[in-house]
Amino acid sequence: MNSVILIGNLTTDVELREVGADKRLAKFGLAVDRGGKDSETDFFRISVWDRQAEVCADYLAKGRKIALEGRLRYSTWEDEGKKRSAVEVVAYRVEFLPGPAGSGAEVMPFEAAAAAA
Repeated sequence: MNSVILIGNLTTDVELREVGADKRLAKFGLAVDRGGKDSETDFFRISVWDRQAEVCADYLAKGRKIALEGRLRYSTWEDEGKKRSAVEVVAYRVEFLPGPAGSGAEVMPFEAAAAAA
């Protein structure tokens, strides 16, 4: 089974682009604190597809807190003769979490955001 659940803050604004005729792809960075007394942070590259990608682009920005469910995707390629690799999270469920007090950011699961759009 390939499944991941993450809670963190966006490190970049959402980049939305068209891929093919009816496909949309959103990409953004996510910082996830490990917790504990050392308080280290992990950084992930996130991809979201289609209608959910559009909703993320409409409602999310750098610094916003989210929870997501998805899967890991490992890619390899060659760049100028060097082998490269990367791991990214392909999210299939994104939930918008509350921001700091007074920020106006509300909890909004994807389903609610999609209905509002």
